[in-house]
Amino acid sequence: MTPAGMTDEARGADLPQVQFRPMRLEDVAAATRLEQDTYAFPWTEGIFRDCLRVRYDCRVIDLNGDVVGYGIMSSGAEEAHILNVCVHRELRCRGLGRHMIQMLLDSAGQAGMRQAFLEVRPSNVSAVRLYQTLGFEQVGLRKGYYQSGSQAAGGREDAVVFKLDLAVGMPGPIE
Repeated sequence: MTPAGMTDEARGADLPQVQFRPMRLEDVAAATRLEQDTYAFPWTEGIFRDCLRVRYDCRVIDLNGDVVGYGIMSSGAEEAHILNVCVHRELRCRGLGRHMIQMLLDSAGQAGMRQAFLEVRPSNVSAVRLYQTLGFEQVGLRKGYYQSGSQAAGGREDAVVFKLDLAVGMPGPIE
């Protein structure tokens, strides 16, 4: 799947036609398709709808009217939890995921959250590196947290738990 209107120029570093905006109900189908194209064990459309219904911080990356990424975060008791971040595979490594996470963290800080948490598969090396460059530190490991296609691990994969102290802040401003 190539997002409509994604020209060679759009594949460049600055992607001027990209907008980060709140997710709307009409974005759920596109977010679900992106989730299904990306993950072996994707969230359902119902999960996305529930996140909107309970007013989690749900945002999309919009390229010329197409949803090419999203980020979802819950908040409460002075803690933010980044639940899901995804960027279309053809647009990865251009800073879109980093920008989405920084926006979510800024929102959490503005809402009075003191810490942010997330889980990630250790096999997702690029995401692990990204979180580390943003200042996240590993604070735990959840054994068998994720479903996995690997029967060698009993069909499960661990999750690395990361935490960021929002009182300290994260490196670099949002541009």
